[in-house]
Amino acid sequence: MDSRCMIPVVKSPQDYQTFRISSNDSNRLAIVFDPAASDISLTFCVEIFDVGGKTPPNRHQIAVEMFFILKGEGLATCDGKTIAIRPGDSLLVPPTGIHEIENTGSGRLYALCLMVPNEDFAELIRSGTPVELDEEDLRVLGRTDALVSW
Repeated sequence: MDSRCMIPVVKSPQDYQTFRISSNDSNRLAIVFDPAASDISLTFCVEIFDVGGKTPPNRHQIAVEMFFILKGEGLATCDGKTIAIRPGDSLLVPPTGIHEIENTGSGRLYALCLMVPNEDFAELIRSGTPVELDEEDLRVLGRTDALVSW
């Protein structure tokens, strides 16, 4: 039996560090957990796409990448196959799958993104330009946009 005990790391959206990988990108990545914080080879982030935003086609040599759509709608393409995505949908991209996600909705698209192993993804994100989450982002990530008053 492993007797190691790791203290859990707890974060809230105000703690997330957010970046644009390139200054002309139309998406931002808010890092939730990465090897620097968790000592595990994974990257977990929230990807936020502005209206009309999309990722460039990309691939990973060994990593598996999973997306879970929180809010918005768009198109996901992997190896030439395109599907519509909306809240509650999941997308699993195998290693070497050439993929991209595009926001086709009238508002922002929010997706949870998990990459295992990290394959230098967190380092790529952190090499970009730091940006802030705005009020809309914090409402979506805190789920206060979904609260119903009675």
